[in-house]
Amino acid sequence: MARETKEQKRERAARIIDALEVAIPEAKIALDYGNELELLIAVMLSAQATDVLVNKVTPALFARYRTAADYAAASEEALREAIRRIGLFRNKAKNLKAAMELIVREHGGAIPRTREALQTLPGVGWKTAGVVAHHAFGAHAFPVDTHIGRIARRLALTREEDPDKVERDLCALLPPERWGRAHQLVIWHGRRTCIAQRPQCDACPIAADCLRVGVKAKRVSKQR
Repeated sequence: MARETKEQKRERAARIIDALEVAIPEAKIALDYGNELELLIAVMLSAQATDVLVNKVTPALFARYRTAADYAAASEEALREAIRRIGLFRNKAKNLKAAMELIVREHGGAIPRTREALQTLPGVGWKTAGVVAHHAFGAHAFPVDTHIGRIARRLALTREEDPDKVERDLCALLPPERWGRAHQLVIWHGRRTCIAQRPQCDACPIAADCLRVGVKAKRVSKQR
């Protein structure tokens, strides 16, 4: 098989996103939120936790604390109790209070609008900052989670393991205006079809463009 050129890889990446858009047009962020602050908090809480569980916890949290100042004024113990059902709740409560204190102190209580500024908040990494910047402010970003990293490697769109390097490779294949939507589509594809242990290759809408790197042959459909 001839080695794929950069242009061929870009064309294949575009076909992949086009096909996913047709297959799962309903793809969207699964976290429930009503404003930028709630989005930031929900994404922070979702690290190593399911969106379903976060959505069960946040209604009461959002009803009790409505502004960054409310969170900053709350005790860490109270925040821990409010999110106790979520994994790593102690560390998340600590980061949540510290992040809100910084927002009040340095940003006048308003959420920073850039990915770079968001990343300076305690408990907010590059991925979280990208998700918030894209969904809250329309920033061009392609945040990489475990689903996206796994699928990008299976598709041979990257060889990297580090999420930041995976994002760099993916961003080089698509125009910036497609990054955010591609991020959401690939996540849904990873949750529904290209799952970690038993990818559903027979039902895959992008099988024709997938090189199936690391996918065991016994789990692969014979049809192309």
